[in-house]
Amino acid sequence: MNTGSNEPGEVAVATGQIEVDGVKGDSEQGLGSRAPEFIKARRVLHVSWQVGVFVIGLAVVVAGIIMLPLPGPGWVVIFGGMAIWATEFVWAQLVLRWTKRKVTEAAQRALDPKVRRRNIILTTIGLVIVGALVGFYVWKFGMVMPWKIKDQ
Repeated sequence: MNTGSNEPGEVAVATGQIEVDGVKGDSEQGLGSRAPEFIKARRVLHVSWQVGVFVIGLAVVVAGIIMLPLPGPGWVVIFGGMAIWATEFVWAQLVLRWTKRKVTEAAQRALDPKVRRRNIILTTIGLVIVGALVGFYVWKFGMVMPWKIKDQ
């Protein structure tokens, strides 16, 4: 996965400062742990911190996966777990950056008038087909369900 750009062979480079319109700012932190300095200073404490963050993130991601087929905001919870992992792990930060970029690109494509027109046309055609099938069913069988509830 290339998170730096769409060009092959390029690598993501993390910097602490971002330049927007010629002005540098710290709006996006660099890659790496966001644990407090006193935790990072002690190896055992830092590893314990990372294990705790991993376990909490894993629990949230598993809850999101469980919510996918069940009622609930599964994908939102999964990305929340990834955000928890991203507080400590570089790979999760890179995955979130890549995901954010892809979602932004998809949103821009969806706002394109040609794509919107195509989606509206396809949705209309789909609704007409479903309506025709429902109409045919009602014409052929009436308003009776195909199973007999009274016998049970």
